[in-house]
Amino acid sequence: MYVSFESLAAHSRIWLYQSERAFSSQEIELINKTLRQFCEGWNTHGNLMPTSFQILEDQLIVLGVDESSLGASGCSIDSSVRTLRELEKQLDINLTDQGKVSFKKSEGQVSVFPALGIKSKVLSGEIEQDTLVLNPLVKVKKDLENVWISANESWLKKYFPN
Repeated sequence: MYVSFESLAAHSRIWLYQSERAFSSQEIELINKTLRQFCEGWNTHGNLMPTSFQILEDQLIVLGVDESSLGASGCSIDSSVRTLRELEKQLDINLTDQGKVSFKKSEGQVSVFPALGIKSKVLSGEIEQDTLVLNPLVKVKKDLENVWISANESWLKKYFPN
């Protein structure tokens, strides 16, 4: 059952999906329509769950579910991934590959790089200690307060000189 993202409880489980590029306004309309339809019927073992989504930075999709009365089952999570894969095909984007790292430049633009080879971006100075990086530890809605952290506070800190 779809609910507004704001009304989801702070402890609601979330998943972040990163696109390598920003969505156009038409793509955002399609994403909103598709995910709203999906959330209306998202269930676990036939029981509807309070679910919602949010688009951040016109490039990141947050899918959330309040599991306080029912936990999301493996089958229900698989159905969400299937919906996102359908969006991938329709929009010619990659959302479900988890081997990506998102950065937010000082002007607010989001850049997404493959995690493989990220060390070279740090060593070349393209990513600095204060560069904002998407926090991979975000697991519940409340964590979105810290969705962007400095690279030096992330797993990338091991690449910066002491």
